[in-house]
Amino acid sequence: MARHPSGVLVACPSPWDEQYELDEAIFRDEVRQVVAAGFKQVYVFGTGGEGYAVDTRRFRQVVDLFWEETRVPDLISMVGVIGLSTPQIVERMSYAHDKGFRMFQISLPSWGALADDEVLRFFEDVCGTFPDSTFLHYNLPRTKRVLTGAEYARIIERVPNLVATKNTGGGMPMAYDLVRLAPELMHFMGEGNYAYGAMTGSVGLLASYAELAPEMTWRLYQAGQEQAPGELFELHHRFHVMSTDLWGAVPAGPHMDGAFDKMLVKLRMSPDFPLRLLSPYKGFTDDDYRTFRRLLEERYPEFLQ
Repeated sequence: MARHPSGVLVACPSPWDEQYELDEAIFRDEVRQVVAAGFKQVYVFGTGGEGYAVDTRRFRQVVDLFWEETRVPDLISMVGVIGLSTPQIVERMSYAHDKGFRMFQISLPSWGALADDEVLRFFEDVCGTFPDSTFLHYNLPRTKRVLTGAEYARIIERVPNLVATKNTGGGMPMAYDLVRLAPELMHFMGEGNYAYGAMTGSVGLLASYAELAPEMTWRLYQAGQEQAPGELFELHHRFHVMSTDLWGAVPAGPHMDGAFDKMLVKLRMSPDFPLRLLSPYKGFTDDDYRTFRRLLEERYPEFLQ
């Protein structure tokens, strides 16, 4: 039995106005629409939410508004914290904890790859500082250390409030490894590897395309929960083909996750959503938006219905 429930996990990116200040009205509307679409696990400040880029003032502003908009029954709201050391992470987490949040998303410090004993110390020190809270670990190559199922198995023996992970890479081998060797954790997997994880055991869906295609997202999730391989892999294939066509429609551009997440929000859920990323990173342009919109209308109208 996993320590955390399955479900669909959805990010809420931060919209910046022309002065790179938070557009409060658009942000509130975005969170409300995500919740209205039925998604019960939502978060701010993963890589897509520019958790690596915000200063403390903007971090606190987003946290304050996110707290106000997620006081909804049965909703699990999570704050991501990215930093280069345990003290930096704990400092920001303390603000969100004081506000009232009790679930957090963390990534390994990325200045240098952590050794085995440093990985364990990180989880013990961060998670141990907030014993009344639960934690999801975002396991990604940007941190220079991707954890395996066996490594998680060792960590969870010492860290009882580590309850979940996010893993979007590694395909079938990684999905099988995580679910088989660390079943105590709820592993949220992206559209590219969720099908593999779901056919192995109980997993959650990290839905990058939730704001663009909420209905298809729910169908993909449900097919995985029912372990219905026909529909599951058909939807897996459709998401893959659409995303390949979509991101290939313009010349090579942004390389940060937030640029893609913001575009997906703008394409359907919030047409006024600004595409800016905090300096120094590059976002998509309004011309790119029009190109993507035309492609969806012509080839994939079901994603806009």
